[in-house]
Amino acid sequence: MVVRKRKSATERKQEIIDATLRLSGEIGPDRLTTEDLAKEIGISQPGIFRHFPTKGAIWEAVGRHIGTMLKAKMSLTQSRGSLPIDNLKHFVVGHLAFIEKTPAIPAILFSRELHAENDQLRAFFASLIASRHKHFSGLIQAEITAGRFKKSLDSDDAAYLILALIQGLAMRWSLNDRNFDLPAEGQRLLDLQIEGFMAS
Repeated sequence: MVVRKRKSATERKQEIIDATLRLSGEIGPDRLTTEDLAKEIGISQPGIFRHFPTKGAIWEAVGRHIGTMLKAKMSLTQSRGSLPIDNLKHFVVGHLAFIEKTPAIPAILFSRELHAENDQLRAFFASLIASRHKHFSGLIQAEITAGRFKKSLDSDDAAYLILALIQGLAMRWSLNDRNFDLPAEGQRLLDLQIEGFMAS
């Protein structure tokens, strides 16, 4: 007889978060129900709500989890002694690699749940994007100061262009059934964009 180990509340919460991410990538966040989650995990629907009082609370936990994973992933891309431009490239390509391994992210970013139904989740992702923008702008400004980027380049505007590249490319990848190498395409387009930033 196999005796199943009872999972702790922390383990069960993480299981729900992981299932939410997985199913969001498969069926879409707007179609995902707590019944789907319960069936995927193998518990009752009330069991879901014992760990998260509302569906919105699940999404907020998912947002925090994505932020934590992204922060850990990006910390690995930073190389001491590297030029800011190299760190910028590593950061962008690493970000796209993270999205490729977590395909639910584009779906969540453009979902009704994020844009119309969950103010806290929207605020969280807005804060995350603002943090990315600040980081990109700082790296670009360092290249302007070093003379490798044009002095006329506005670092904030340039950072927004790179964010738009990531977001637009992630959406194109998602709409095209994820049928191309996302980091490789990002590297190609980023090189083109950076070429326009370079000083003569």
